[in-house]
Amino acid sequence: MEHNLESSDMEHVLIIEDDVRLAELTRDYLEANGFQVTVEAEGSRGVEQIQALQPDLVILDLMLPGEDGLSICRRARPDYSGPILMLTARTDDMDQVLGLEMGADDYVPKPVQPRVLLARMRALLRRADNTEQGGDIRLSFGNLDIDSATREAWLEGDRIDLTSAEFDLLWLLASNAGRVLTREEIFSDLRGIKYDGQDRSIDVRVSRIRPKIGDDPNHPHRIKTVRSKGYLFVKDA
Repeated sequence: MEHNLESSDMEHVLIIEDDVRLAELTRDYLEANGFQVTVEAEGSRGVEQIQALQPDLVILDLMLPGEDGLSICRRARPDYSGPILMLTARTDDMDQVLGLEMGADDYVPKPVQPRVLLARMRALLRRADNTEQGGDIRLSFGNLDIDSATREAWLEGDRIDLTSAEFDLLWLLASNAGRVLTREEIFSDLRGIKYDGQDRSIDVRVSRIRPKIGDDPNHPHRIKTVRSKGYLFVKDA
């Protein structure tokens, strides 16, 4: 395990990766781009490190010795609200869907292109900071309240358990209530990339958000699917 104790003003990234060469190259690249980096090679220590360090962002490999990335993500999520970027060696859609369901915010396939990784990281960190820069904004829709300052939502006064990525999507849809957002618009805003026509990550997140906000998954009234277009957040559902 490698610790880099730099200025507290630097954004701290925790890399959980057992490929020593890849971890070192990634660490060196990120440090050259102004990040403080900690590397952990053992999956069995992943959850402990995330909870103890509370980094600004976690880069988490899917396949790890001791404990796999999916399990780490699932167990760490209750005590960590920051972005988790998952590395997937395989391009299997199921791996990506499972990662998102366990609480990952985004995923990058291996082999990792450093510039792509950095762009995805900055997009995640930028979204996490955007609401603070925008001031206190709260949206209310009947029994549903969403607060961008605290990045929290409540249903009938009870706090909703949302991952960082789920909150970002919910806020994007709610702040555009009454307007259909295409998948292209959603991908551009949330992930900074073009929609390839096949990626299911947004659909997975919507399906997870719906029951949390009291929406019927089979007959949604709050977040409606607009066929061949995208999603519509209904103002007065």
